[in-house]
Amino acid sequence: MDSKYYVEVSSSQRNHFGEYICGDVFISKRLKAEGRLISVLADGMGHGVKANVLGTLTASMALNFAEEHKDAQTIGNIIMRTLPVCSERKISYATFTIIDVDNGEVSILEYDNPLCLVMRGANILEIEWEELSLESLDSFGRSQEIKSCKFIPEKEDRIVFISDGVTQSGMGSGNLMLGWTRENYVEFVKETIIHERHISASKLAQRVVNKAYSNDNFKSKDDTSCGVIYFRDARKTLIATGPPFNKESDKEYAQRVKNFDGKKILCGATTTDIISREWGIEVEDYIESSDPTLPPMSKMEGIDLVTEGILTLNKVVNILSHNTESTLNLRDGPADRIIKLLLDSDEIVIMVGTKINQAHHDPSLGVEIEIRRTTIKRLEEVLEKKFMKEVIVQYI
Repeated sequence: MDSKYYVEVSSSQRNHFGEYICGDVFISKRLKAEGRLISVLADGMGHGVKANVLGTLTASMALNFAEEHKDAQTIGNIIMRTLPVCSERKISYATFTIIDVDNGEVSILEYDNPLCLVMRGANILEIEWEELSLESLDSFGRSQEIKSCKFIPEKEDRIVFISDGVTQSGMGSGNLMLGWTRENYVEFVKETIIHERHISASKLAQRVVNKAYSNDNFKSKDDTSCGVIYFRDARKTLIATGPPFNKESDKEYAQRVKNFDGKKILCGATTTDIISREWGIEVEDYIESSDPTLPPMSKMEGIDLVTEGILTLNKVVNILSHNTESTLNLRDGPADRIIKLLLDSDEIVIMVGTKINQAHHDPSLGVEIEIRRTTIKRLEEVLEKKFMKEVIVQYI
C-alpha cells in the first residue's frame, strides 16, 4: 500500500429475518506484492441459500477479474453472461460493487447497488461517475448499465458501500414509509463521523447496519450489508517471542523492541528475561488472569503485555481460527489480551528468536504444543487471510 497511509477495510452484515445464511457476500483480498486491496460486495437476488449462491459466484468472479486488471465493461459483461437464470423470474441477477485500491489510486465499479459514498473527513466528496452499457439485455430487452469512477484518496477519506437492505430498511413503517432512503443514510454517516472523527471502518460499518436493523424493528426485511474502507495512519504492534539463535544477538534483539513505534508484547519467560536484563528493568510479580488454562501474566515498564510463550500463542491461533470479529467473546486472559491488541492493529511485526527451547520437546507437555515456527506461521496466515492484517515475520 502507499506509504502515506494505511488502508483499513471491514464490513458488517445482518441476514434476512428467519434465514441462517446471508444473501449478501463481502470478500476482500490484499495483494502484498502489488500494493493493492480489492473489496467486493455482491447482493444475490432474493434471500437465503439461492441468494448466497448467486452472491458468492458474483463476488468470486468480480474479485478474480479485478485482480487480473480487466476493464470495467469486460468484468460486467462476463459476470452477467455467467450468472445462472432464476427459474421463477427468468433473469440472472446479482448486484455488485468492486473497489480496487491500487498504489494510492481507487477504482470503483458498481452495478445496481446503492451508489458508493465517498467521505473526505465529514464531508461528501463528489466524484465523477462514468456509465457503461453492458452487452447483455435483461428479460425486458433493456440494456444494462454499469457505473465506474477513479479518484486519488487522501488520508482520513472513507468509502462506504452498502446493499439496498440499508436504504430500504423500515419501508412501510409509520415513520419510514419509503424506507430509510439514501438521504437519511448519508446524513447518518456524516453525523457519525462528525461526532467520532476517527471511528474505525469496523465500527462505522456496524453503526450503519445496526441503525438499519433498528429501522426494521430488529427483524431485517432484507439482507443488510455495509462495507467501509478507511485511509488513515497505521496502528502497529510488535510480538517478540523466543531467544535469538546466538546469545550475542540479545542486545540487538532488545534494541529492536525498544525502538519499535507501537504496542509491544513479549511472549515467553526467556524472551522477557532477555529484555529485562538488557534494559535493566525488573519484571514485576505475576498478576492474576481470568484464564486458568494459561500461566498468568507479568508486568514490565515499557511493555504493553507480558505473557507465557508457546501455549499462549497456540491459544491465540485457535481462538482466531474458529471465530470472526463478530463471534469473539474475549475476556481478560493472556490470549484474550493479545487478540484485543492484534485486532486493534493494522501492521503486526512478529520477531521470532530461533534458539530451540528444549522444554518444548518434553512429551509430558502434551501433543498440542507445536514448534514455535509452525505456530507463528499459523498466526501469520490467520491474521492475513481472515482478519486482513499486514504481518511481517522476522527471524533472529
